[in-house]
Amino acid sequence: MQIQTQAKTGLNRSPGCGSLAPLMNSVRIVLGLLVVLTGGPVAAQWDHRARVDDLAKPLLEQDGIVGFVVGLVHAGDPEVYGFGRTSKESDRAPSGETVYEIGSITKVFTAIILAEMARRELVDLNDPVKGLLPAGVKIPILGEKEITLLHLSTHTSGLPRMPSNFRPKDGRNPYADYGAEQLYDYLLTSELNNEPGEKYSYSNLGVGLLGHALSLRAEKPYEELVVEWIARPLGMARTSITLSEEMRESLAPAHSARGMPVSNWDLNVFAAAGGIRSTTNDLIRFIRAQINLSPEELAPAFLATHQGRFPRRGGEIGLGWHLQGKAGERKRLLLHNGQTGGYHGFVGFDPEMKVGVVVLANSARRDFDKLGLSLLRMLQDESQVRKRPRRVYSGRRLMVKI
Repeated sequence: MQIQTQAKTGLNRSPGCGSLAPLMNSVRIVLGLLVVLTGGPVAAQWDHRARVDDLAKPLLEQDGIVGFVVGLVHAGDPEVYGFGRTSKESDRAPSGETVYEIGSITKVFTAIILAEMARRELVDLNDPVKGLLPAGVKIPILGEKEITLLHLSTHTSGLPRMPSNFRPKDGRNPYADYGAEQLYDYLLTSELNNEPGEKYSYSNLGVGLLGHALSLRAEKPYEELVVEWIARPLGMARTSITLSEEMRESLAPAHSARGMPVSNWDLNVFAAAGGIRSTTNDLIRFIRAQINLSPEELAPAFLATHQGRFPRRGGEIGLGWHLQGKAGERKRLLLHNGQTGGYHGFVGFDPEMKVGVVVLANSARRDFDKLGLSLLRMLQDESQVRKRPRRVYSGRRLMVKI
């Protein structure tokens, strides 16, 4: 759509023979109009390196932070910046192919599997989870409502954050010995904190149970669902739970919040709540797929996870995603972070502005959430500027392109 407005620039006058002054004056006017009306040079590029450095480099001055990678998604080609080192014993800088544990970002993958199973009519979001579990497994009830798959994905089941019988044999790898048997034992005597669907309360237990139940219904291991249904279609070759030899060689060693080396985690029956390993490049592919709703066969599942389902402080909870801001508001964000014993991750995007950010670190520090949000706001502001009507000069008229 073009809106045309008249502009008097003097270009309709014919310059006198042998004189370039009138023509040069006209050129100056045109160039001035282009600068004034577009807000700068026509082909201006944004200097993300400098902006990212300003926000990210101060983190390296803090004790305990070893290294991290930042990925930016916007209208141009994705950008990846590595900071620090992969470990204190190495001079190798982290890159887009460095592997990290992504912790609770895994919950978004679990939500997509749920939405895709609903699309394939293998389940319904409102199915009670009890129907997906072996006969004899007891699910707690409070009031008249049963816990559904929707309740588990939106953290509204009433289940606590962790089961009371979670007593690790090895604190260095605390989830490794907690399997389905321990989970079923807990559910047998557990009580809900509130009636299902009544209140948002974050629950690793709930999403771990959800992934376990979906795996049983699909008759496939949870990891196989992640790889076959999400990672492989999106070209995420370094996204899985089990480390391939290639991934192991690129794994950034885990570090505590104080920067001390720690063990990797194996999440067993909690895999769907935080067991995935991935890279910045792969999560950029993941965010771009969310923004562009591609490939086509996964678009319905993506959209289903983007929909707000239940109010929470500062926004809503969707399937997996935390939505910041209210429905219909501009600059609405979809976010999730994740942390294990030696890693922290952040992913977020704005589906309207089509921008996103990935931050992965091998230090268990929450400082990276603030960095991710700051970068995301930066891209939102930039995208808003780019979307403003752009006026360009054409002949005698000024063309306003929308």
